[in-house]
Amino acid sequence: MSAPLVGVLHAPGTNRDGEAARAVTLAGGEARIVHLDESLDPFAALIVPGGFSYGDALGAGGRLALEIGEALAAYAATGRVVLGICNGFQTLAKAGLFSPPPHPRRITLTHNASNRFECRWVTLAVEPDNPAGLAPCIVACPVAHGEGRVVRFETAAVETARAELPDGIRALFRYVRPDGTPAAGAHPFNPNGSFADLAGVCNAAGNVWGLMPHPEDHVVAAQDPFRRPGRSGLVLFEALVDRARAH
Repeated sequence: MSAPLVGVLHAPGTNRDGEAARAVTLAGGEARIVHLDESLDPFAALIVPGGFSYGDALGAGGRLALEIGEALAAYAATGRVVLGICNGFQTLAKAGLFSPPPHPRRITLTHNASNRFECRWVTLAVEPDNPAGLAPCIVACPVAHGEGRVVRFETAAVETARAELPDGIRALFRYVRPDGTPAAGAHPFNPNGSFADLAGVCNAAGNVWGLMPHPEDHVVAAQDPFRRPGRSGLVLFEALVDRARAH
């Protein structure tokens, strides 16, 4: 089977591009780290990886969203998959890629409810019947962020509709307890206080994915300090490579 070419974007401050590229390779794709001034056209899928792009100038992912938001939106409009991880998720949200105009910025990511940087292992579950076509499963992987709490951009609606996502945005991953039961907002299972235990979302078309945890940091068994069977983050990259191959 062919190995589709997957681009992994690199900006000043990015620090998870190598891990994301390795995950793509293990999943059967061909990864290439691409800088911001290069064309996106050759790639069958894109990953905006984690890190602290531009030192989190203008807020986490803010400046990178200004730099490449329009190019990413044009790329996603072709139907190809765009995956944002941690800082990449923040970038996609602030670029408005999860819901269409005229009100693209329906969610954002803000400071953790704990008011501290959270670096720990978490468990997340793929949302059933998601438009991305990901099969339901449980994944264990680390988080490492200070601004990972998903909130509705319309702040006045947060308290009145905490369990609801804005129109056009769909749940993709939720934080759960290690036994797979809902986190129900409890720390540390939900590490940042995201409403409805949201760990990641996608657009209605199912081709723009974003999540705060780092599945690229658990793609081989030796990376799990708890030595639990399964729960590898590689399944996410296998799904991305399959979509890229079919495009």
